[in-house]
Amino acid sequence: MHPPRILLGVNIDHIATLRQARGTRYPDPIQAALLAEEAGADGITVHLREDRRHIQERDVRLLAEVLNTRMNLEMAVTEEMLALAEEVRPAHVCLVPEKREELTTEGGLDVAGNFEVIAAACRRLAAAGCEVSLFIDPEPTQIEAAKRTGAPVIELHTGAYAECSGQAACNEHARLSAAAEMALELGLTVNAGHGLNYHNVEAIAAIPGLHELNIGHAIIARALFVGLKEAVAEMKRLIIAGQEAGFVASLEHDHDHDHAEDEASA
Repeated sequence: MHPPRILLGVNIDHIATLRQARGTRYPDPIQAALLAEEAGADGITVHLREDRRHIQERDVRLLAEVLNTRMNLEMAVTEEMLALAEEVRPAHVCLVPEKREELTTEGGLDVAGNFEVIAAACRRLAAAGCEVSLFIDPEPTQIEAAKRTGAPVIELHTGAYAECSGQAACNEHARLSAAAEMALELGLTVNAGHGLNYHNVEAIAAIPGLHELNIGHAIIARALFVGLKEAVAEMKRLIIAGQEAGFVASLEHDHDHDHAEDEASA
């Protein structure tokens, strides 16, 4: 049976970064979100950070009103953010770690080390009608803790994979594959993201069972040269091609395994 098509969530934070650099009204992340949807994005991701360095609260409220797909609101586990999510009620909320001094999110949420606080946040968000995702490193202890919080979704942090090459990248890919397999066996929905680009995304999309990839910086950078709609469409073609390649590889593996068993029993 063919798996469900992998989804693409487009992060538009860096449209807002450019706007905030001059304090203007342009470029408009809302317009960017609608263009991304037209190009085939399955959802729009925004990170409302404590320091408001890019996305603003107004953006979140407007997106909640105009999106044709769904909003994935990335946010820290703070009372301010939880109260806003309870008010706006985005379809999806992804809880992420956050430090003021970082350029971008540097690692996964420590669910195991902050279990009670995160579990309580998951309960509040679920009561508000939000599907909760936890952004975590591909580590068994974090996956097990995520399952115990009651959150139905995890997003695997792919940053370590994106930052290395050669055998190190192969090792990180294997770690992500094992993490996805474990999470799926626990009944979790598995997304992935961070640092993915047009050169490394296909191998991640080939991991069996992934539901959605969230990608931002690479798409916005590519859009400078080809336009946002084409940049989104290109990325979507790549992730679907990667998923198809992974599906074919899994069929061939199963066939070879069955053939080996037949020969052994003959």
